[in-house]
Amino acid sequence: MSEALVASRTAGTDVFVPAASGGLQFWRRLRTQRAALGAAVVVALLVLVALAAPLLTAIEGQDPTSYHPALIDSARGGVPTGPLGGIGPDHWLGIEPQTGRDLFARLAYGARVSLGVALAATVVQIAVGVVLGIAAGLGNRWVDELLSRITDIFVAMPLMIMSLALLAIVPPAFPRPVLVTLVIGLISWGNIAKVVRARTLTLKELDHVAAARLSGWGAWRIARRELVPGLAAPVLTYAALLVPQNVTVEAALSFLGVGVKPPTPSWGQMLTAADVWYQAAPQYLLLPAGALFVTVLALTVLGDGVRTALDPRAASRLRVGTGRRRETKADTGSRGDSV
Repeated sequence: MSEALVASRTAGTDVFVPAASGGLQFWRRLRTQRAALGAAVVVALLVLVALAAPLLTAIEGQDPTSYHPALIDSARGGVPTGPLGGIGPDHWLGIEPQTGRDLFARLAYGARVSLGVALAATVVQIAVGVVLGIAAGLGNRWVDELLSRITDIFVAMPLMIMSLALLAIVPPAFPRPVLVTLVIGLISWGNIAKVVRARTLTLKELDHVAAARLSGWGAWRIARRELVPGLAAPVLTYAALLVPQNVTVEAALSFLGVGVKPPTPSWGQMLTAADVWYQAAPQYLLLPAGALFVTVLALTVLGDGVRTALDPRAASRLRVGTGRRRETKADTGSRGDSV
């Protein structure tokens, strides 16, 4: 296999070095964005907390479902006893009102549900959208027309209303996190399918794709060998922006009571139970709300950084405009000094 080489002239001699791979170029662009790197660190910590939830709660000595009625002041309506909502060596972030369940344990296990559902739903969206988008782009006129109209229908569907309807009629015995994942993933794949179809129509006109078609390759072999590499950048960019959206959708569904059911903890479910305790026990509301805010913000900033690293032309266009303004100001200043 031939290796791309880049020539550089040093001391009058041409020195050839291997060209940087796509992954290396992506990393070089991404590491110049401090906000994106900081967001990546936050996301990594959140994922680590979610994965290590059993270990962390074991260190604390608690679990997310055990009740502690002795730590609740029933005379005051179920408010936790002790300072700051019951925070102490045995309960790092305090306890829930009325139930006495450990807040840290429920937050850690809630991260598993919120992040797990969001990531799994994104995978479903990308899988369905990429397959149907490529099929529409490579298919004949009738296939393209049929798949495009189906995609338009799913794009026009209101996600929250359809999710509420579907989640309300499914039997309670079905695993709720799996159900929420499938509902989100199988309803909201339309936009990624449109992106993939448009990119496929552009790629299939290139010479190497046309040569593959003339050589007798089948449609799916062409897609696998020639189109998928060209689709990687827009698909990864869109996926990075879908994850925070899915975190919000899962929290909203749980908040409305049709998402993850108790005793399985979820950040949206915790917000639902906390809406009447924001004055007596504000940490019960602020902790899951803060976790959701930090997660969505970090994922959004990271997604924007990934988009810029994969498509540096967007950032370069901004730099060009800024540079021109700076040059104009510098020229004006130099003229003023000369006068």
